[in-house]
Amino acid sequence: MDFIESCRKLISLDASPEQGNYLVAQFLAEYASDNGFLVEKLEEVSGDKKQMNLIITPTNQKTEFDFMLQTHLDTPDPGPFGLWNKTGSNPFDAHIIDGNIYGLGAADTKLDFLCKLEALNRIDKNSNWKVLPKIVATYGEETGMNGALKLIRKNKIKAKYALIGEPSDLHIITSGKGLASVEIHIPFGEDEKKYRIEHNLKESTSTVSKIFNGKSAHSSTPQMGESAIKKLFEYLLKMPSDITIMEIDGGVNFNTVPANSILEIDFVPGHRISMAKKLTTIYKAICDLEDKFLQFQDEEFQPSSPTLNIGLVRTKEDSIFISGTCRIPPSVSNEIYEGWMKELALVCQSVEAEFRITDYKRPFKGDKGSEFVQICQSQLKKMNLPEKIITIPSTNEASIFARTGIECICFGAGKREGNIHTPSEHVSIESLQKATDFYEKIIQKVCL
Repeated sequence: MDFIESCRKLISLDASPEQGNYLVAQFLAEYASDNGFLVEKLEEVSGDKKQMNLIITPTNQKTEFDFMLQTHLDTPDPGPFGLWNKTGSNPFDAHIIDGNIYGLGAADTKLDFLCKLEALNRIDKNSNWKVLPKIVATYGEETGMNGALKLIRKNKIKAKYALIGEPSDLHIITSGKGLASVEIHIPFGEDEKKYRIEHNLKESTSTVSKIFNGKSAHSSTPQMGESAIKKLFEYLLKMPSDITIMEIDGGVNFNTVPANSILEIDFVPGHRISMAKKLTTIYKAICDLEDKFLQFQDEEFQPSSPTLNIGLVRTKEDSIFISGTCRIPPSVSNEIYEGWMKELALVCQSVEAEFRITDYKRPFKGDKGSEFVQICQSQLKKMNLPEKIITIPSTNEASIFARTGIECICFGAGKREGNIHTPSEHVSIESLQKATDFYEKIIQKVCL
């Protein structure tokens, strides 16, 4: 199986949160083994999903430190298949158009793993390694980075340097924002709950429904998208506060700017504290928080301030569920961040809602002048690629590994903005080839 066929196969295997990365990891374990690599498969269960971390090495030699080349294999939920118009309405059917590979995970970051494996495959496996290269595949980047945490807890990594897979358009990244994942559960009042049940049993009912459309984007760059859930809330602000919410639904996951949402309401007043009132109270607090974010600018990042994205809203039998993310640059102290979360929690509490922070990853910030950075910059210069160091407005496994003392640089083929977490996700074959060449040279420089 050649490189392009392998890319097609990898995209065809579903590694979204509902599926887990097990099938993808199993395929890559066999692929690496067939190419003469030693493969350690670390099977896990996360929730009810089978997952797998992989550690791939060229030899059983031992060295004092390892050089880790890490890539996560999981992807976000693809959302509505019909929006994937470059892949025949199937996000798992890779299409090559004008030198670009389209499909879910093309840029973020399935194919990056193949680049690393191909780069190591070009080097004699029996070389006298002064630092052992390890290609590491992890699961769960989209849902808390549990794969990376498992590797650390099991003492599987003793790296000094790491290249973390991240679509960077072939730039090196040394800093990234932190991530807070938030969930809000808002219960219906007993009177409103009773009315909704009775309403659904009537033969003849009258409600008003409205659909909102937006544009998907990664939650770390909300300015690149258009939130359909925000449009829904803005519409709700203009309605009477004592209407009855029958159904509210939007988004595909907490980590993506939602492209679609729907609202169904009934003009029946009289509820003690209506769900509409609860929702608009929380939404106003979120807007107030976003105004405060603008006071904390970090010009190394784009967007330069903290951001907040409401990614998902769902109607349950007795409540409404909201989830989203908050992105925090390194310049914001932990004390300020905790103050913001406390403010939002108090507003939720005032309307009888439950507020939870389900995950928090601190920002990471590397040394731009380090020896490892200089090695990477020197190689990029030789390849006539940009030497400029950039930041990312999101977080990834670098925030986990950096806390253990590993110096992390993020790098990869493919663009982020307007590309990942969208139905037009793609990466150019040329950039995959350049990424492979870069990995090969860096392995040789660091490990031999």
